[in-house]
Amino acid sequence: MCLTAGQVSDHIGAKILYPVLPDGTRATMIADRGYDSDEYRAALQAKDITSCIPPRRGRKDPASFCKIQYKQRHKIENMFGRLKDWRRIATRYDRRADVFMAAITIAAIVTWWLQ
Repeated sequence: MCLTAGQVSDHIGAKILYPVLPDGTRATMIADRGYDSDEYRAALQAKDITSCIPPRRGRKDPASFCKIQYKQRHKIENMFGRLKDWRRIATRYDRRADVFMAAITIAAIVTWWLQ
């Protein structure tokens, strides 16, 4: 998990993850339109990761993606929905990033354990 400021766009926040992307695994990154940038796609391609990211509306040269595979993204969205069931996380009671990250980690562990 990676925590960024609330006003940071997705593809800019993803730059933090470039160094820790796995090498040569032939994995697939499924992401929403917020991650659609040429730079992010190039970083994934350099690590031999296939991207399944729908293009932003109005893009001059839209990239292709697998709609069937993209439908699996709902599993991630369901996880975020379960995390937001925790009032402390949904309303961001914690002002410090480290305390907020700890609350998210605890909620994720308990949610995973109770499944």
